Formats: sequence, structure tokens, C-alpha cells
Amino acid sequence: MSALTTPHIDVHRGGDRMKTRVSWLDSKHSFSFGEHYDPDNTHHGLLLVNNEDIVSPGQGFDTHPHRDMEIVTWVLGGSLVHQDSLGHSGVIYPGLAQRMSAGTGILHSEKNDSWRLDAAARAHDEPVHFVQMWVVPDESGIAPGYEQLEIDDELARGELVTVASGLPRYRDRTAIAINSSHSALHVARMAVEPGTEQLIDLPEAPYLHVFVARGEVEMEGVGSLYTGDAVRLTRTGGQRVIARQASEILVWEMHARLGAQ
Repeated sequence: MSALTTPHIDVHRGGDRMKTRVSWLDSKHSFSFGEHYDPDNTHHGLLLVNNEDIVSPGQGFDTHPHRDMEIVTWVLGGSLVHQDSLGHSGVIYPGLAQRMSAGTGILHSEKNDSWRLDAAARAHDEPVHFVQMWVVPDESGIAPGYEQLEIDDELARGELVTVASGLPRYRDRTAIAINSSHSALHVARMAVEPGTEQLIDLPEAPYLHVFVARGEVEMEGVGSLYTGDAVRLTRTGGQRVIARQASEILVWEMHARLGAQ
């Protein structure tokens, strides 16, 4: 078998991630990003970016451009204000599925300043904690776009919820659509009671990326995984993930890889 078809499981510990830290930002990068470049760690499947960011109140990313990328933002705590050149303006918070299709080009900003949208609101002192993920679209040059949907009730079931997908098999069950017919993001938010456990079966796919956003889980064939840990699976899947405490995992299911769609 070639390296492409050989089943492989690769564990990446949270503490080994590349980091960007400035006065207002604590960012951890699962893949090469910005000034942090590792030629052996640029992507997995179609996933190019998996950044975990904590942004101080009143701070954030000023207006900047993107092109030809599907960008999904998942907030774990606090709130993030999105504004873009298409006229979209809104607050992203836990339980809200959101994606931006950069397409032919879009400008946007992301800031922890939701009170500025309400003249009667008072400034808060809570940082915003979120994961931003980028996947490659099917084709370049599409029209840019934006979509969001609240899915808190679905997440409360503790099962894998399809948050963002372009895979035909999930067309009728995904919260939001992305322009990548080989990719889907699933999230499981497991509120486990003491003395109990929650079981999640991973999908089977050529490429899976499992990220522990919070808590601690155990994966069959891997062992214990903690907050910030990630597992990259190639030509495998179907493993069971077990949570015995409150935990949240983000699972990218991908049926192609960069340069081989």
C-alpha cells in the first residue's frame, strides 16, 4: 500500500501547537499559520487552519481580506462581532453555527466588542474564546457569502451535530452549507453527569480531524485526549470516543485532500 492508502492515526498534543501571543490575543495554531511555517504541517485533508483564539474585551482583528476559502468560526465562550464588506454585521456566540465564503474576495473584521452594537449596553470584561477553521472550496472564484444559524437545542442532545457541510449525504441535516462537497464539520457538546459517560462514534472517512475543544475524552486505539489535543486520522474512522466529564469535540470529516479533489 502507498502512504495515502495506509490507515494512520497521528496524535497532536495541545501543548505542542505553534503560538501567537500579543497583549490582546492568545492564539494557538494546529497548522502552519502566518509567521509560523512548518513544511511538514500545512494541512490535513482539506483543513488548512484550526486556530484556537482568546481575544481580550474591546480588542480583535481589524478589517482584513480573504479569498477562495470556506471559513467556519465556532465560539466556545463570550461573544465575537463579525462585520464584512457584504454588509453582514452580527454577534457570534456559543451554539451559533457560522460560516463565511471568501470566494472572489471579502473584507471582514472580528472583535470582542458586542456592546458597541447596542448604545444602551455596558462594556463587558469577558474574553471571547473561539476556534476558527478554514477548508478549501470546490472551486475558486465563487461569489462570497455568509450564513449563520442557532443550533443550541440540537447540541443539548450530546450527539454529533452536523454544523457545516457540503457533503451530499448531509444535505438535509446540516445546520449551514459550505462550498466544499468533500467536507463536513460535526460537533458534540457532551454535558456528562458524574458517574456516567457519553459515547460518540466517529464517522468513517479518508481523512478525519478530531479536536478536543474542552474537557477530556478517551478514543479507542488512542487513549486519553485533553483540551487542545487533536487527532488526525487517515483511511480510518469509526472509533468510539468516550467522555466521562463535560467535553466538546470538533470533528472534520473529509473525503479528499488538498490537491487531490
